Amino acid sequence: MRPLRDVAVVAFAHTGHLRTADELSEVEMLMPVLHEVLDRTGLKTADIDFTCSGSCDYLAGRAFSFTLALDGVGAWPPISESHVEMDGAWALYEAWTKLLTGDADTALVYSYGKSSPGSVRDVLTRQLDPYYLAPLWPDSVALAALQAQALIDKGMTDEPAPAAVASRGRNSRAGTASQGDYVVRPLRTGDCPPVGDGAAAVVLAAGERARDLCARPAWIRGIDHRIEAHGLGVRNLTESPSTRLAAEKAGAFERPVDTAELHAPFSSQEVVLRAALGLDDDVRVNPSGGALAANPVMAAGLIRIGEAAVRIHRGESDRALAHATSGPCLQQNLVAVLEGDPR
Repeated sequence: MRPLRDVAVVAFAHTGHLRTADELSEVEMLMPVLHEVLDRTGLKTADIDFTCSGSCDYLAGRAFSFTLALDGVGAWPPISESHVEMDGAWALYEAWTKLLTGDADTALVYSYGKSSPGSVRDVLTRQLDPYYLAPLWPDSVALAALQAQALIDKGMTDEPAPAAVASRGRNSRAGTASQGDYVVRPLRTGDCPPVGDGAAAVVLAAGERARDLCARPAWIRGIDHRIEAHGLGVRNLTESPSTRLAAEKAGAFERPVDTAELHAPFSSQEVVLRAALGLDDDVRVNPSGGALAANPVMAAGLIRIGEAAVRIHRGESDRALAHATSGPCLQQNLVAVLEGDPR
């Protein structure tokens, strides 16, 4: 989908990424992020025309858990609100379409997830086909290992190459890190995403309102979302046609990008995404560290968009691509293209 109205990311904030936040409820974890992102723009809750959130009831272990998180927004004044049972990148997609219609000029988008209370590897099996695959309980790491082995068998990579991807991502955050032992061969500990809790939020604004709120807005030039077949057996796990199609529809191939924030929870998945997006060595990939540095489930995709946006805000990037994924082995893929005003 191409924009009918100029809409930009004007602010981004996220929590410090924690291995566990047992002492905090979802609301207590989320509230400082919401305050921070609004403070960056000078907006109050009453100035926000639309609010959209992303989260997962399975992580929280209770139905309609997102309604409790609304306490972080505040009970007054009343708000226009929506929710997606997905990563916050898809909540941003909904808010973007809302602003395109002209029904709103500003939007607050937030997402959060606490993976530490349970086994996220097992929780994610609930995304699988409920008749044939889910009853076998293949966890998310085992399925990613199948994908990694398929890439090795096809000659697209070898074990050391994804290890270098993982090391680069973690080095950008916290110095050198060992790849560790095998979790599921050929994936080692360092090839897999860390378990952690976290939240993120962005503010969107349309037209001149965006320029009033941000010195250099990150204009969303296009967003698109595509999905692969649900059955893993009918997919080629070494390719991601949905990512490529989403990027094409979002306008990613019209001109080169200088930065790409890829939501690749497993190191081998960056190989698939780079090929699908045609990224060469001139593109800075995951300067933030990506999902291998911190992977709060349901917020990591929104963080990719936010990290791409802040680089445009700071003048470090002129045209950036942000990618978010959901489901096993890159099943669902969203691509956004962001640009700054010419300097």
